[in-house]
Amino acid sequence: MNLYPLSHFAPLALALGLFIQPAPRVSAAADPNSAEGLAANLSAMPRPWTKKMHRLTLDEYKATLEFWAKKYPTLLHLEVRGQSTGGLPVYLLKITDSSTPDTDKQICLVTALHGGPERSGSTTALRLIEWLLGDSSEATEVRRKQVILAMPIPNPYAFFVTDRFGNEQGIDVYNPGQKWWDLTALPKLADPAKTPEVAAVLSVVDEYHPEMHADLHGTGLQAIPDAQMGDRTMYEGQTMFMEVIGAISNSTLRPWDWRVSEAIDDGARAAGYGLDRNEADGQRLFWGPGFDAMTDRVWTGRPLFYTGHYGYAKYHTMIATMEIGWEDSGMARMRSLLRIGNKPWLDEDVAGYPVDKLRSYVSFFVTAYGQTAAERRLSRTELWSKQGAFALGNLYPQTDGHGTYVCAITPAAIKTLDENIDTLLANWQKFPGLRADLIEQFVRAGPEKILTLQAANAQHPPVASIEHGIGLRLRIPYRHPRLLDVRLNGRLLPDDRVDGYHTWFADGWTHLQVNVPPAKARDLGLMVITYAYVPDTVRNYGFDPPREALAK
Repeated sequence: MNLYPLSHFAPLALALGLFIQPAPRVSAAADPNSAEGLAANLSAMPRPWTKKMHRLTLDEYKATLEFWAKKYPTLLHLEVRGQSTGGLPVYLLKITDSSTPDTDKQICLVTALHGGPERSGSTTALRLIEWLLGDSSEATEVRRKQVILAMPIPNPYAFFVTDRFGNEQGIDVYNPGQKWWDLTALPKLADPAKTPEVAAVLSVVDEYHPEMHADLHGTGLQAIPDAQMGDRTMYEGQTMFMEVIGAISNSTLRPWDWRVSEAIDDGARAAGYGLDRNEADGQRLFWGPGFDAMTDRVWTGRPLFYTGHYGYAKYHTMIATMEIGWEDSGMARMRSLLRIGNKPWLDEDVAGYPVDKLRSYVSFFVTAYGQTAAERRLSRTELWSKQGAFALGNLYPQTDGHGTYVCAITPAAIKTLDENIDTLLANWQKFPGLRADLIEQFVRAGPEKILTLQAANAQHPPVASIEHGIGLRLRIPYRHPRLLDVRLNGRLLPDDRVDGYHTWFADGWTHLQVNVPPAKARDLGLMVITYAYVPDTVRNYGFDPPREALAK
């Protein structure tokens, strides 16, 4: 075989992006293990840390926001949403195309709750705003389909004065600590006067009920003790490796769907930025009851309540926390995130973030109702606050071609539920509003034997009615089933997105959703869905032993 010098392949290697520069050679006179040898090897090393980064001032921040608001009056609305205890402003920027109505737009809140010392979170948010105000086709689409609410510096005292985590009271906006929360019911601040920055963020969540809350973290000087800070500022080249969706300290600051996390992080990887996947790369399970004696074997994060959880707790807002070493990597991920809000998710048929499933039980779901994002937002918020009082059930074993899905909302309806089918049907004979005779006819036509039940939370306040409509979704494990009969409370339903059912195929299932509009939902404490279909393919069960094994 022919042997060629490395230089022979340099043009090809450069074209393919594979060429790696060899290490500089130590002079023959220098001992490679001497100080001179090390110095020679380090002579070509870049020294970005010799250049300090400019630290954004409050005046520059104000001037930038006011400039944007003046230049883009139809795209950006600027307001002072609150103040720190020292009077520093906490700004909110609302970015959207005001020439299109907000009725069918998704809402994404972008914050940098650790945007005091973790400066690259805040600066990424500012770069994102600048991009959103630009004229690229992608930014234009986002403005047309979404409302972006941006709070780049929620803790101005930490960002502009101290580079520490706390506000003027020493309280961390990202994680104030359990003493500053009242978590006895729905979360609220124990002393808003001492945490006005947190109160400003929560007021935005309470007003808009966003589908998505992206919180941007990053690198800074937070680990340097006060005594060593001096006049330090961040330097060029300073970065971090924890650049994945989630947080080191908290295992729940992430989307509930790992596919959302991966779709977001794919943007950074495509741009050339590697990401540490926390527990996946560390090969650790999460902590839980029974693991206290083996904490060295589980992931460091714990399921604790932080500020970012507020929207989830009250409105089923999806949360995504990002650690950002370089702003460009954060921008790549934020653009990936916003694309999710522009189109239907993997198993949905309307565009938007996947937040509309409010209760689930083995592939049966309670979902938001509505023809627009605004209607679904109202329904989502109501159902999320009430779903703990619901009881769900389905006939078991689940059966090809035949099924029943039950959702009981009121205490009277829940009392009718019983695992025994005979008792269940007898109870339904006495419940008003049901065609119990047709429901029994349907149930008796199938082979199912019991009702499996997901009970209501006994501590949840009872629910009298649903005001904003409700969706009830189930999944049929075939691509093209032929529907024979779909009924709600024994009454045949039309194929209708407003008051009936509709279907779509996605993610390996045919999804069947029953849509119950507000006027009808208010009168239904019990909802019994029966559905019959013909599968489009025959699937067999069991195992046939090899003939040779049975031969005598």
